[in-house]
Amino acid sequence: MADTLHLAADPVELTAALVDVPSVSGEEAELADLVERSLREQTALEVVRSGNAVLARTNLGLPTRVLLAGHLDTVPVNDNLPSRLEGGVLHGLGACDMKGGDAVMLNIAATTDRPRHDLTFVFYDCEEVEAVRNGLGRVERELRDWLAADLAIVCEPSNAAIEAGCQGTMRVDVRTTGVRAHTARGWMGVNAIHAVGEALRRLEGYRARTVDIDGCTYREGLQAVRIAGGVAGNVVPDECVLAVNHRFAPDRTPEQAEQHLRELFEGFDVTVTDVSAGALPGLGAPAAQELVAAAGGTPVAKLGWTDVARFAALGMPAVNFGPGDPTLAHTRGEHVPVNQVRRCREVLHRFLNQG
Repeated sequence: MADTLHLAADPVELTAALVDVPSVSGEEAELADLVERSLREQTALEVVRSGNAVLARTNLGLPTRVLLAGHLDTVPVNDNLPSRLEGGVLHGLGACDMKGGDAVMLNIAATTDRPRHDLTFVFYDCEEVEAVRNGLGRVERELRDWLAADLAIVCEPSNAAIEAGCQGTMRVDVRTTGVRAHTARGWMGVNAIHAVGEALRRLEGYRARTVDIDGCTYREGLQAVRIAGGVAGNVVPDECVLAVNHRFAPDRTPEQAEQHLRELFEGFDVTVTDVSAGALPGLGAPAAQELVAAAGGTPVAKLGWTDVARFAALGMPAVNFGPGDPTLAHTRGEHVPVNQVRRCREVLHRFLNQG
């Protein structure tokens, strides 16, 4: 492996170089070291390290700041290394999620010579695992001032289109209770699995909202994702738990989403097991409008949750903009079209440079 990366090179070549350094969640040190060494060669940047996160920024005293963020980690290797380039497509673990976006960020760090905004670059660890390990949380605790900006761009795969904001997500357990009995004398018990049928009927008849915010259409969703109950093949079950996942538009707070589910499942025992707030698109912010103009086309809603929500919670508008099809993330056949890598680089270069 080279001691440093040539950050001003073709971002497709840079993507391949990043893919070829394995960085499964929790094992990002080798790649983080490489990124840190490469960024420290850029004398105009202040660089710091937090665990396996690497942060760099300019300090030019410009009136506005734009933050670009990308995670260095990938899901486990699945016979998809090393990278290979075939017919305008770069294949390999992390090519889509999200080393193509990381490569664009690194190239921008090296080639933005007349910036219109001060810039912050955040390359972080452990995005692909449980939220408590996400490197952004550690950075927020230890280096909070590094996460201040007028706009955050998370370079997650978005098919090289601007995806604004993101949905919130909530998981709840809907629980029913009954009375155990021998199935030969079932009338002496109360079947908790049968009792959950009413909750399933409410789900079947549920009509989710479609919400327009800043011209972006968010489609909500509510799905049963797991059901568990029963203790033996000859016992009437006395407990059943139905797990439900709610994806809600960012005009709802987590508290409002919870109230909505409690009203829907009135009469049942409902417990929230996981929740993350969504992020409003924030496309009215001046910096966001400039990015939209540079990218052309029409921004769309992010149907899913990403770390834009973390930045929105810190008080700044945030969008997703990166190369690759998000439906390919975590698949064995993960790949990224080279034209999308180059398009993202050109859009961001145009947006961030003067003239």
